[in-house]
Amino acid sequence: MDSVNPSLVPGARGEAEAARWLCGYLRENGVAAELQEASDDTSIRRPNVVAAVGAPLAALRPAPGAGLLLVAHMDTVGAGDMPEPFTPRERDGRLYGRGALDIKSGVAAICAAAIAIARENTKLKKPLIIAAVVDEECNSLGTQKLVTEYSAEAAVVLEPTDLKLCVAHKGYAWLEVVAHGRAAHGSRHDTGRDAIACMGRVLAQMEELDRTLARRAPHPLLGRASVHASLIEGGHELSSYPAMCRLQIERRTLPGESGEEVEGEMQAILRGLAAKDPAFRAEARLLSSRAAYQIAPEAPIASAAAKAIGAACGAARHAGMSFWTDTALLAAAGVPGVVFGPAGQGLHGAEEYVELDSVTKCAEALRALALDWCG
Repeated sequence: MDSVNPSLVPGARGEAEAARWLCGYLRENGVAAELQEASDDTSIRRPNVVAAVGAPLAALRPAPGAGLLLVAHMDTVGAGDMPEPFTPRERDGRLYGRGALDIKSGVAAICAAAIAIARENTKLKKPLIIAAVVDEECNSLGTQKLVTEYSAEAAVVLEPTDLKLCVAHKGYAWLEVVAHGRAAHGSRHDTGRDAIACMGRVLAQMEELDRTLARRAPHPLLGRASVHASLIEGGHELSSYPAMCRLQIERRTLPGESGEEVEGEMQAILRGLAAKDPAFRAEARLLSSRAAYQIAPEAPIASAAAKAIGAACGAARHAGMSFWTDTALLAAAGVPGVVFGPAGQGLHGAEEYVELDSVTKCAEALRALALDWCG
């Protein structure tokens, strides 16, 4: 189903149709499920699907705590150049289509695990919650809403990890720098000041910052932090000095680095440039940030997940992920977690596929983990 995130692609259909179908599918297969509206925007519905095994959902609100929470997101990025993005095609043990890997295969796996446990009629000592959430690809409205009403001792967030057990991932900070010049006719070098040229100094210092980050000791699973220029604009026409230049920057962060610290790095760069040239004028501001995450491999949920993954997949390989995940939001809400999911290729690309055998193994590992953790 087309569930392209409307926050990324204006006019996209969003997750509502997929959420309604999924909620009905779970109910038809013996798992109590309901929709949870995640957005305050009344112009478009953005519902999570929340389901439970071992207790009524109403008994788990407001957040008394389940044993385990399994989370995957329903939204996808835009279709881009993908041919027939919403027509699933199976070939050579792979399923092709937008969202096949990222991460509707994970939605399938958590549903398969929950349905299997429900059909086995296993009496759990602690409830299991599964959630298919909206908006992970943009602002994580779904997970932010989920944690206001539900909680758990621990969580597994489904993302494409090639069946590796992810115990760390990077964070990010988005910054904006505005450099100021002085508008003038292009022939008046005596009165004009080039804001784009001023921004060139910032870019040179940013490259030096990236080299400094590269020289620091790397994280054992995540490697190094990084910074790059993402968007730049300035000027109005060829015959004028530009009065303003705007630069937007992404800084990928490691555990222990905050958005405020990253903003401080850029402020220090601007102060240094102003000290060398009193006429230099620029300011920086933090647009948004998400924290990096890590959990000790010997933590209870990590060791329990490793055991279950080893049984289903033959071995549990620890890894770190370069991209950010909702695991950090869950941890901030008091729910420690790990990241785990199927294998495939083509994230956000023109050809995306998931290896179907890995989805089966993923579901088997999640079922084993849920039975072990929830008793």
